Amino acid sequence: MDKKELKIRAQNLRSKGSTYLEIQELLNTKIPKSTLSYWCRGLDLPMGYQQRIEDYNKFNLKKAQEAALISNKARREIYLKKIDKQNLHLIESLNDKDTVKIALAILYAAEGSKSTRSSIMLGNSSPSIINLFLRLLRSCYTIDESKFRCTLQCRADQNIQKLEEFWSDITKIPLTQFYKAQIDPRTIDKPSKKPDYKGVCRIDYFSGEIFLDLTSVIKIICLGH
Repeated sequence: MDKKELKIRAQNLRSKGSTYLEIQELLNTKIPKSTLSYWCRGLDLPMGYQQRIEDYNKFNLKKAQEAALISNKARREIYLKKIDKQNLHLIESLNDKDTVKIALAILYAAEGSKSTRSSIMLGNSSPSIINLFLRLLRSCYTIDESKFRCTLQCRADQNIQKLEEFWSDITKIPLTQFYKAQIDPRTIDKPSKKPDYKGVCRIDYFSGEIFLDLTSVIKIICLGH
C-alpha cells in the first residue's frame, strides 16, 4: 500500500470515529500520530466521538489507578514483611521473665484499672490485646484460674451466648466464671454498623498481691528508679 492510499484509508477511518491508535492497528502500520494528525486535520468527526473519547480516557484512568493500587499494596506488603523480619528476634525476649513482667506492666499501665486494689482489671475489645494480657499474666505469676472473672460489655442487638463462647475460647476462662453481660442501653433499637464487633471483654483477677506487685513495677518504670 503506497503512501497516498494509506492516507486516504486513514482519513476514512478517522471520519468514522477511529482514534489514531485504532487506525494504526487497523492499517497494521506504525505511522506516527503526528503524521496522522496532519493528514486528518479539518475532518468532521461523527457525533458522539468526544463522549466516546472521554469515556475511554476515564476507563484508562480507572485501570491505571487500579494497577497503581495493586502495585502500591504489593510494595507495602514487602515493606511490612521486612519490618516484621527485623523485629522477629524480639519474640525470644519473652523467654526472660523480667522482660515479660515489664511488658505486662506497660500494657497494664495503658489499659488496666488502677483503682481496685484487691484485684487487677483490664478491658478491651481486641481479642489480641486480651490474649496478650492473659498470656503475660500467666507467664509472670502463679495463677489460680478460679480467681478469674469475665464480664462482657456489648450492644443490645448482639447474641450474648455466642459472644461469651467466643471470649471463653480466647481467654480459656470457663463460662461458669462469666458475670452477667452488661448491655449498653444507648444501643437499643440501633443496629450495629460493625458486624464483626465482639463487644468489650473485661477481665478481673482477684489478687491484691499481684496488683501491688504490678503497680510497683509500673511506678519503677515510670520514675526510672
